[in-house]
Amino acid sequence: MVMNILVSNLSESINNSDLVSLFSTFGNVSYAAIVREKRSGRSKGTAFLEMPFEAQAEQAITALHLSFLDGKRILVQEIIYKPGEFNN
Repeated sequence: MVMNILVSNLSESINNSDLVSLFSTFGNVSYAAIVREKRSGRSKGTAFLEMPFEAQAEQAITALHLSFLDGKRILVQEIIYKPGEFNN
């Protein structure tokens, strides 16, 4: 089962490939995107990832939550979307 992951408190210097490299040590990463400000393109310090295998994603969350990345303690957690949550 695919697992969606939220990573927050990221340094501005972190990019998508940095996240893929970090999470790939636990398994396949099918999607990674840093949330950016529309006008400036600067990182908002948050990213969304998707890992296709639940066991690998759970390992990554457990190992990386509250770890340090580029001098900042990151927060890593599963995101559970509710049906229709984004249908406005």
